[in-house]
Amino acid sequence: MSSFFRTGAPLRPSILTLALAATLQSGAAWAVDPFVLKDIRVEGLKRTDPGTVFASLPFRVGDSYNDDKGAAALRALFATGLFKDVRINIDGNDVVIMIEERPIIANVSFIGLKEFDTEALSKSLKDVGIGEGKPFDRALADRAEQELKRQYLTRSLYGAEVTTTITPLERNRVNVSFTVSEGEPAKIGEVRILGSKVFSESTLLGLLEQTSSGWLTWYTKTDRYSRTKLNADLETLRSYYMNRGYLEFAVTSTQVTISPDKQSINIAVTVNEGQPYTVTAVKLEGEFLGREEDFRRMVLLRPGQPYQGEAVAQTTRAFTDLYGSFGYAFARVDSRPEIDRATGQVVVTFVAEPARRVYVRRVLIAGNNRTRDEVIRREFRQFESAWYDGRRIKASRDRVERLGYFKEVTVDTNEVAGAQDQVDVILTVEERPTGNIQVGAGYSSQQKLSFTGAIKQENVFGSGNYLGVEVNTSSVGRALVLSTVDPYFTVDGVSRALDVFYRTQKPLNNLGEQFEMITHGGSIRFGVPFSEQDTVFFGVGYERTKMTTNQGLPLSYLLYGRAFGNNSLSLPLTIGWQRDSRDSIISPMFGKYQRINLEMSPAGDARYVRANLQYQHYIPITNKITLGLNSELGWGAGIGGRPYPIFKNFYAGGLGSVRVFEAGSLGPVDVTGSYSGGNRRVNVNAELYLPVPGSGNDKTFRLFGFVDAGNVWAEHEKINFDTLKNGTSMLRASAGFGLSWVSPMGPLRLSYGVPLRKHPTDRIEKFQFQIGTAF
Repeated sequence: MSSFFRTGAPLRPSILTLALAATLQSGAAWAVDPFVLKDIRVEGLKRTDPGTVFASLPFRVGDSYNDDKGAAALRALFATGLFKDVRINIDGNDVVIMIEERPIIANVSFIGLKEFDTEALSKSLKDVGIGEGKPFDRALADRAEQELKRQYLTRSLYGAEVTTTITPLERNRVNVSFTVSEGEPAKIGEVRILGSKVFSESTLLGLLEQTSSGWLTWYTKTDRYSRTKLNADLETLRSYYMNRGYLEFAVTSTQVTISPDKQSINIAVTVNEGQPYTVTAVKLEGEFLGREEDFRRMVLLRPGQPYQGEAVAQTTRAFTDLYGSFGYAFARVDSRPEIDRATGQVVVTFVAEPARRVYVRRVLIAGNNRTRDEVIRREFRQFESAWYDGRRIKASRDRVERLGYFKEVTVDTNEVAGAQDQVDVILTVEERPTGNIQVGAGYSSQQKLSFTGAIKQENVFGSGNYLGVEVNTSSVGRALVLSTVDPYFTVDGVSRALDVFYRTQKPLNNLGEQFEMITHGGSIRFGVPFSEQDTVFFGVGYERTKMTTNQGLPLSYLLYGRAFGNNSLSLPLTIGWQRDSRDSIISPMFGKYQRINLEMSPAGDARYVRANLQYQHYIPITNKITLGLNSELGWGAGIGGRPYPIFKNFYAGGLGSVRVFEAGSLGPVDVTGSYSGGNRRVNVNAELYLPVPGSGNDKTFRLFGFVDAGNVWAEHEKINFDTLKNGTSMLRASAGFGLSWVSPMGPLRLSYGVPLRKHPTDRIEKFQFQIGTAF
């Protein structure tokens, strides 16, 4: 409570002076004699509740008061951050606390801000005390200004200027405004690597993430200097040399200079290559659990080969992982090279100490505010109260990450206090939004103008289930698809997918605009995991295909309709298998994808069997160049004495098939000039992926050269890769180059090529592009 001083009572000196004197241990010239408190009064409060002040005081009415308690009271009150000034005066046996409150921040604004998001920046400043409704602290405002300048330095904006303006308002409030002059980003003018003799400077520069300015750096921003990226580039150089035997390679100096106008940066790196070393022997020392041969098989170094730093690192990790699979979570493995400089030889010894064996007491999950615990736990392969298994823990982390619900997934292992043989495994996730609404339009050389729309939720109510509605329309077809997937329909991990669809299609080069083929139906599919990589799918569907009119109908469709009617029912049963070890679905650099799918309709108007096989293999040639191979085989036949249904034909030509030839234009052509596909297909593709010059290591923006071959054949045709009289059975081939870019609108592919094997009647389309088509 606030009150006035008692009249006639002399005031003693300010205890602020006493506190400073006590802190400096300089004597007690202003000390007061201890006394018993009769009253405590607070003056100067306007917004702050008096209880906040009283709660911070180390004394109460009736307590003995002395200098130490006064100094402690001052420290506690200043620590609240609410007060600009605090003084303690003594009035007889009363303590009078004089308060000057800090002004409250009414508004925080930014002027000239372009590089950063205003909302995100406001939130980050509020977390450190600069925000609406917070007490204003000039020191915090100065610190925020310096931090903002530092953030601009990370974006290569070395000329950025930040000015903080404080505007007083009525009722002890202030506005805080940060005025920013960002300027232009400083760009790397030149990067030099000095001292290299074995490898050319151009070869080494090609390894670096940071580059000098080029025609494409406006997109890649690799010409923006970053100390973090420079350190990563130096480590890349070190790894490059170490993997080629240069065990003593060292970066002797790194010089970064900036021009006076702060717009250009030059980088000079001086290296000492040293001499190459050849491995003459690999030794193992330590305790190997009686499995020394198992460990020795994991050694990637071979006598007679150059020393390879990556092989040493991989061997060390493999040893640690193997120890972890036996429960030794804290195994220590070190490599010890013994160098003979005179002969250029090295003996590498791996020294291992397994330490103690432990088991997992608990598996704890943190960070999942929306996703249910059970959605994450069912992906775990490490069980509680079981021996620690490093491979199972890694598999668990990978499975949780592949869910796609989280920005980041990390696993930590903590020792249990008081129990040396127990650990807790803590999996921490950072959730990301899993629902989205998309509306767009696009133009492709294959489908002309098209519109797309989709509403998707990959993690409905945090249950891990998928729900989606997709709409597509173009000049050659339309589609409406409703889908839902339950990845754990059973506790054993069997998935269930439900689809309901409505599609329309017009075969290429039909004779009238009235003709349309409509297919509607639904399906249910189950996926049974047989291993961590293998899944078998099976399901059943209902499809009804209707040909709306005979006007402009291709002959093959007309004949099928006369025999079995224009309204055809099929009940397809499906079974399939897939294995996917690619590092990325959109921009793979290595790995394989294998798929077999069998579809059969034993009942209904259309009775058939249809098989599709696909194999992809991505082979890294260098750390930036990848060879991609793709092959597909398709085959279909009628069963029960019925012909193969024409609307289940395979098609070839265009992106994703044999480029340069117009989409769907390969294969038999009936007398009406319609391209109706065939019941057999062969498709082979080879692509060599190269980085776009100036794009650094950006794997989402690549050039590629391609060679394609393939065709489709009708039932009455014999598959022959040589040219026949009419040319329809000839295997077509093409070659060319293109650009692949994972753009903000989706995966974009452009290609230009020429036919290598063609027939004079083929429809050629040298330039092709599309958004959303994968290899």
